[in-house]
Amino acid sequence: MDTPNPVIRPAPTARDDAGMHVPSPMTTVGDWSTPAPMIPVWDMDGTLIDSATVVPRAFAGAVADLGGPPVTPDDVVAAYWRGTTEVILSFLMGRELTATDHEAYYRRLAGAVVAPYPGVADTLAALRGAGLPVAVFTGASTRAAGLLLAAAGIAPDLLIGGDLVRHPKPAPDGLLLAARRLGVTPDRLIMVGDSPLDLGSARAAGSRGAAAAWGHMYDATALADHVLAEPKDLLPLLATT
Repeated sequence: MDTPNPVIRPAPTARDDAGMHVPSPMTTVGDWSTPAPMIPVWDMDGTLIDSATVVPRAFAGAVADLGGPPVTPDDVVAAYWRGTTEVILSFLMGRELTATDHEAYYRRLAGAVVAPYPGVADTLAALRGAGLPVAVFTGASTRAAGLLLAAAGIAPDLLIGGDLVRHPKPAPDGLLLAARRLGVTPDRLIMVGDSPLDLGSARAAGSRGAAAAWGHMYDATALADHVLAEPKDLLPLLATT
């Protein structure tokens, strides 16, 4: 794989009327208005990296460390839709947690061994070779995503974690933010993800959705514009309108 470009750090945030930190809509990471009609935005877990074991194990271990109830991997996966890493851990514990409590998860995640799915590295290299960015929108916190992607050897040009948006997938917030950061309109984006939540986010944003059939949350009944058997199947779609 080609040497990755530097990670673009999240933009400074401001407080909205509810006091929540929200990303600045004016921050962009480049101008990719001409290389191809479509720009992919990747989900992380189950799409770029195989984290089906390491992430549930880290959550279950953190709950145990905090004295919480027994948690199975299935319990963790069933809670993914709730939002960020911190939201999920609080739900599994059944109570609000402090910032210190949340460190239990990051301690469990530190040193995790994860790998990209077969074909991902070559596909990302092909994107960069074509002058396109590697953009990631994940429900995980930006911090957790950074740890996991680094462990897998992936350095995105744009990383949007669930903590940078108001509403989680399937809301369009993350893709709308990605469009602003990339300097394009949402209809220029194609969301690549294994979960129906990824595809729902694409529909809500007016983007296209490509189902990653290799991922552990792939649902063949979910509505998708495209179904990808392997990562490289994305590449021909980027030149289509």
